[in-house]
Amino acid sequence: MTNWLVTTILLSLNIYLLVMVFYFRTLLKKEKKGNIIVKETLGDAEVVIRKYQVQLQRSLGNIDILSDELGKIKNDLKSLRTRNSQYRLESEKLRQRIKELEGKIEALL
Repeated sequence: MTNWLVTTILLSLNIYLLVMVFYFRTLLKKEKKGNIIVKETLGDAEVVIRKYQVQLQRSLGNIDILSDELGKIKNDLKSLRTRNSQYRLESEKLRQRIKELEGKIEALL
């Protein structure tokens, strides 16, 4: 009787362990597939991140170039405004000189 009981318990334990082995093996396969998908997704994300990083670096370089050009143009504008002011002053002086000369010519006539 005890022999039959021990055999039944061992057989039940073997069946239980066999079912658990297949269950965990199935879980392991699913986990491996999930890990592969995650790795591929991360690889794709790294490629996209690198692409955008290169574009960002190019854009920042272009912004630096544009900032330099803008600074040069501002300086040119300042110098042109200064020259324009000088030309206006000279023009006013010349107009006054012309008026003086016209007045002298009329006085001589």
